[in-house]
Amino acid sequence: MNININLKINDFEGPLDILLHLIKKNEMDIYDIKIFDITNQYLDVIKKMKELDLEIASEFVIMAATLLEIKSKTLLPKSKNEEEADDSSDPRTQLIERLIEYKKYKAVAAHLRLLEGRFSNSYTKRPEIIDDKKDQFSNGLKDLDLNRLYSLYIKLIENYNEKMNPVEKLQNHIPVDTYKVEDKIQYLMSYSSIGEQYRFSHILKGCKCKIEMVVTFLALLELIKQKSFKVLQTNNYGEIFLERIN
Repeated sequence: MNININLKINDFEGPLDILLHLIKKNEMDIYDIKIFDITNQYLDVIKKMKELDLEIASEFVIMAATLLEIKSKTLLPKSKNEEEADDSSDPRTQLIERLIEYKKYKAVAAHLRLLEGRFSNSYTKRPEIIDDKKDQFSNGLKDLDLNRLYSLYIKLIENYNEKMNPVEKLQNHIPVDTYKVEDKIQYLMSYSSIGEQYRFSHILKGCKCKIEMVVTFLALLELIKQKSFKVLQTNNYGEIFLERIN
């Protein structure tokens, strides 16, 4: 299997790249190339290249020979049959088709580089399968009587009230932080022993409000960052186990 490797030399990636540059520089129409001017300028570029790799240089030399051949054909007088023929007899046709095709690939490559730069710092998350528990909930309500439903409602309200932050009586007053990350770090360090595992939910049960829970969680994240703790969660929304390692 043949593998083509394009190497960049003097800001040009190949002979077609040079031709496109010269066409643009001379403000020519790619469908109507002035082959005489382009050939002379292409040969000037080749002469200015120094220390060319032989394998790469052959591509540039082949293109130079092709341009000279096309140039010679355009200089030769045409017969009556050739004058009456359509544009397919134009010796430039094949070269123009190659240039148009190369220009398309070059535009696509530039667009892909733009996308690469735009999304190089983006990170995606793998899709997860989340169990649909609608049927489980509907089946569970079949044997639920009114008294049990009322008891569950009261329990939910109590849990909600326990998690609510205490309301400040004074308006327009910014209270001093009751809970600090530094204090919770000290608490977690004193609460745990090296090598022992703990349920994070048990630690949260000692919290008086939602703010204290959040500060406790931030303290745990800081300890993980300091490599003092490691955590494990086996499934989504499952129990968080933490272990002190330092």
